[in-house]
Amino acid sequence: MHNRLQLSATVEREADLRYTPAGIPVLEMWLRHQSRQPQAGIERDVSCEIQAVLIGDGAPRWAGKLTGQCIAVSGFIAQRSLRNPRLVLHIEHVELIKG
Repeated sequence: MHNRLQLSATVEREADLRYTPAGIPVLEMWLRHQSRQPQAGIERDVSCEIQAVLIGDGAPRWAGKLTGQCIAVSGFIAQRSLRNPRLVLHIEHVELIKG
C-alpha cells in the first residue's frame, strides 16, 4: 500500500515551534492549494486547506520563514491522533517555489 502526497501550496499560517516531551521539534502549519484539475473530461477548479506538520530537524530550520510563501511539499497523510480522525499531512520534504 502507498501513502504519498505531493502538493504545491501557499502557507496560510504557522504555529509557534514546539517540542515533544522527547525534545523533538514540531512545526504545524496550514496550507492553501488552488489549481485546475482534469476530471471526467472537463477542467475543474480545485481549492482546499490542509493542516500539515513538519517534525524533526527541518522544523527549527523552517520555523517563522514559511507564512505567505509558495512551497512544494511531499509526505504522507495520517489522522491527527488516536482520538481525532482529522487528516494531517506529515511533511517529509519542503522546497520553496521561486516565483
